Amino acid sequence: MTQLSQATQGLASIPALLNRNVAQFGDKPAYREKEFGIWQSWTWAETADEIEALALGFLEMGVAEGDFIAIIGRNRPYFYWTMVAAQSVGAVPVPVYQDSAAEEMAYVLGHCGAKYVVAEDQEQVDKVIDVQDQLSDFDQMVYLDPRGMRKYDHGKLHQFSKLQEQGRAAKSKHAAELKARSEKLTYDSTCVMLYTSGTTGKPKGVVLSNRNIIESAKNACEFDKLGPDEEILAYLPMAWVGDFIFSIGQAYWSGFCTNCPESADTMMTDLREIGPTYYFAPPRVFENQLTNVMIRMEDAGRFKRWLFKRYMEHAKKVGGKILDGESVGAMDRLQYAIGNALVYGPLKDTLGFGRVRVGYTAGEAIGPEIFEFYRSLGINLKQLYGQTEASVFITLQPDGEVRADTVGVPAPDVEIKIDDKGEIFYRSPGVFVEYYKNADSTASTKDSEGWVATGDAGFFEEKTGHLRIIDRAKDVGQMADGAMFAPKYVENKLKFYPDILEAVLFGNGKDRCVAFINIDLTAVGNWAERNNIAYASYQELAGHPKVLDTIQQHVETVNKSVAEDPMLSGCQIHRFLVLHKELDADDGEMTRTRKVRRVIVADKFNDLVTALYDGSSEVSTTTEVTYEDGRKGAISATLQLRDAAVVPTAAQKVAAE
Repeated sequence: MTQLSQATQGLASIPALLNRNVAQFGDKPAYREKEFGIWQSWTWAETADEIEALALGFLEMGVAEGDFIAIIGRNRPYFYWTMVAAQSVGAVPVPVYQDSAAEEMAYVLGHCGAKYVVAEDQEQVDKVIDVQDQLSDFDQMVYLDPRGMRKYDHGKLHQFSKLQEQGRAAKSKHAAELKARSEKLTYDSTCVMLYTSGTTGKPKGVVLSNRNIIESAKNACEFDKLGPDEEILAYLPMAWVGDFIFSIGQAYWSGFCTNCPESADTMMTDLREIGPTYYFAPPRVFENQLTNVMIRMEDAGRFKRWLFKRYMEHAKKVGGKILDGESVGAMDRLQYAIGNALVYGPLKDTLGFGRVRVGYTAGEAIGPEIFEFYRSLGINLKQLYGQTEASVFITLQPDGEVRADTVGVPAPDVEIKIDDKGEIFYRSPGVFVEYYKNADSTASTKDSEGWVATGDAGFFEEKTGHLRIIDRAKDVGQMADGAMFAPKYVENKLKFYPDILEAVLFGNGKDRCVAFINIDLTAVGNWAERNNIAYASYQELAGHPKVLDTIQQHVETVNKSVAEDPMLSGCQIHRFLVLHKELDADDGEMTRTRKVRRVIVADKFNDLVTALYDGSSEVSTTTEVTYEDGRKGAISATLQLRDAAVVPTAAQKVAAE
């Protein structure tokens, strides 16, 4: 179906898709939410009623066309309704990361000029109140959870349910205006504004139109044959484009049900209860789930550990081939079937993946070992390559052509080209309209012909036509001897190990690579408990000699693997240290989507980088940290620096001879 025919059929906006879904799927569930341990459900018809009441409430409150409405909270049906209600009255929804500090929120709210805020609870309301003197456009706020709000000044503060009641009461007054505003929406109307994670600077407001969202969602749904019977779990930050395209774009295009967990703490339980058929998670989630599996296996009895190891080794050998429909011997298939009954099936059910038909990971590269682990279980996990500026989809992996080292082929209606320096450019219906209030950045990112610079380096494989991503273009460099430096490749290999949470590689322009490593407190803490090793803090455990020994083994194993790649063999780690604190978004070391801010980390811990290169065996340092309540403090530590064995490269062997 062409873009023109979409618009002419009246499906040129999310509210229009909502109306179609009411007509076609009125009695089917559109949303579920678990609250107080009980799943509550809303059909598409009930969802439309809730959205209409809120939209009428917005009109009663004075929301004008073009106003920005910020949304702050966890994944709840009410906030998805808020986004569609805002669109229905011609306003622009701006979801904000709920874990943002007040000052981070102030920047986003001030930059977009949000006149209205819809917040989840007292905590989020307080953040906005704390910075409201910095917000010249801010006028009124709506809150969902009334607990703790009774004594607040309600002059410009409204309870969500009461605003809906006011909307219903004023229906005769505003119905015609709501209908007119909703019908005025076109393919070129703004659908949403999402802020980038701000890896290298201040976040930018990415303006996405109805054309961007609907065409991208439609194409991806048709690519994976998604229909109204799919079930998804909405648990990723609502401010992230991935959640918006899955939970709004694709959900409204296909008419499937969006399920919201009760809380972050119950997410895994809720995932198992829903058993989604379509699932999306960044690599971090899959890494954490694998870590938990490995921890449980360490605690299991000897027979269970033997059974798990035996059948996982077989799954690694044939599981991916069976999933891709390749030829596998009868005996191997029989062994895999037994493994599925004893290990793979129960494990998938425990993870909540028993019904997954299509799974995706994106956001950053996933370690190949992690990727292959899930596929070996029979889970159709695939990679996609995307950006906020692309409305997510740039490449997708067709079934039967899924590999860990590529991100697939161009998504439907997407064109890709690679310049002489290896940077990837794309053009598609999903290409963003502009960066809000930032014409210079818009012009430097998107040219007059619609080509967008991704900032990523990569190349197409000649035989398969699949795209391979090397790294961020700005992060790819050269070692002193001219060898390629691509840190993410090595970091992802390290993060396959359950006890390594994060890794940061340095080496651009240097004669060798060094690394910072964060241990996974859950995994290493579990190991410490099993071995009766007492510890009082992350810092104490991170510096334990046995922990350092284990991490060194991992580093040296990874070095052997890296050495097998002629192009990247120079990226082996010569020296490393285990950091005394976890890299944290509150400390500015990571983005809210858990991407490392390399420049900030390198600058903040410059003394540690210097020590790794000057041959020191230990280094003392003091680091400022931010506590959960926002207070600042400092922690001091003396870190041990370790040398790691490396495998001589071909060039080094020749030089030695």
